[in-house]
Amino acid sequence: MSGPALRIRGLRKAFPKVVAVAGVDLEVARGEVFGLLGPNGAGKTTTLEMIEGLTEPDAGEIEILGHTWARDGRAIRSRIGVQLQSTSLFNKIKVREALDLYGSYYPKARPVEELLDLVQLQDKADAYHITLSGGQQQRLALALALVNDPELVFLDEPTTGLDPQARRSLWDIVRRMQSEGRTILLTTHYMDEAEALCDRLAIMDHGQVIAAGTPASLIAQLAIPSVVELTFEGAAPDPAAFSTRLGEPVERRGDLWEIPTGDPKTLLPRLLETAELAAVPYQQVHVRRATLEDVFLHQTGRSLRD
Repeated sequence: MSGPALRIRGLRKAFPKVVAVAGVDLEVARGEVFGLLGPNGAGKTTTLEMIEGLTEPDAGEIEILGHTWARDGRAIRSRIGVQLQSTSLFNKIKVREALDLYGSYYPKARPVEELLDLVQLQDKADAYHITLSGGQQQRLALALALVNDPELVFLDEPTTGLDPQARRSLWDIVRRMQSEGRTILLTTHYMDEAEALCDRLAIMDHGQVIAAGTPASLIAQLAIPSVVELTFEGAAPDPAAFSTRLGEPVERRGDLWEIPTGDPKTLLPRLLETAELAAVPYQQVHVRRATLEDVFLHQTGRSLRD
């Protein structure tokens, strides 16, 4: 079927004290993983809830798989899957029972054994929901979002609060979902997650899309291939005087200084010499490539997780 999986134009939503979404345009191609990236309060979840039909927009157009909520709500619900930030289930419901229950809501349900295999919960099929770890509960929530074999899947911050191993497990499941031909729209405030999973993404802040493209293209547009970091024990001191002495912009981020550069080999000797002359009490020097977080900092002046 031709056309994008999702197209939205001029999407807006205001609450009494805040404009949550201020005119968002997005288009998601079929079969891609598309990310909405941004800090808490950027408008990601409100945007997702309007697309999912959970919140009525104040203005704008939403087209999902060629349908609109006004004309084809039932058709849309049968073809999408939704994982919210939290999924509430009875403590004493078993994993298999939950999948059977959710599957009974749809005219077509994916076999439970397939879902258990996909999310690697075969050995927990008869375990109570209350006994599952945080990562296992998130994998079950993913399985519940897939019971109707959806073409388009929405994941709202699916790995928040998980340990690194559980996060990587969820990433593998998202990749398997894409390999099955599904389109995935996910929100996240983890830069590494967006780089690892997303074919394209949009960065949101204050209810607006401030940048969009592939992770590589957004980083390339920054024109800062490398960042030199100086770490400190405890909070980093004010870098203003040192920045003037070095003749380069130096930004303070918690317990480190960041110095963007296109030529770290040339900068490092001068940096170390200047730091020694200025008696800067740094602990380590580290050079890394530019990331999506640098893109966001450049665009907004604040961290992805602020």
